Amino acid sequence: MTRTCISTPHAPAAVGPYSQAVVDGDRVYSSGQIPLDPQTGKLVVGDIAVQTRQVLENLKAVLEAAGSRMELVCKSTVFVTNLADFATINQVYASYFPTSPPARSTIQVAALPLNSAIEIEVVARLATH
Repeated sequence: MTRTCISTPHAPAAVGPYSQAVVDGDRVYSSGQIPLDPQTGKLVVGDIAVQTRQVLENLKAVLEAAGSRMELVCKSTVFVTNLADFATINQVYASYFPTSPPARSTIQVAALPLNSAIEIEVVARLATH
């Protein structure tokens, strides 16, 4: 089996020594995405709903570049700096996973890269042809 590193200009460039995602076998393992605008490399301006939407759009772009899609996500991990934002995050998150949502863990953390309020990573299946 081959291991393939994924990189797409439709998601923010890695800000360290890591890949946006890695395909290994029939699975895609994404790195955590924060709410960076892929064009500017800067954090998006806005509330937690705006930030969550950007994170999920970034993940969507990475998955598509890897040969997967959002409905094939099996597991996600959500890191937040304030669990008081949980209801708003859930509302946006649910719009990306309207049926059969993946398994998920949500963890409050002290801080995230670039002072982001949210980071999400996923594991997904590859699309079958």
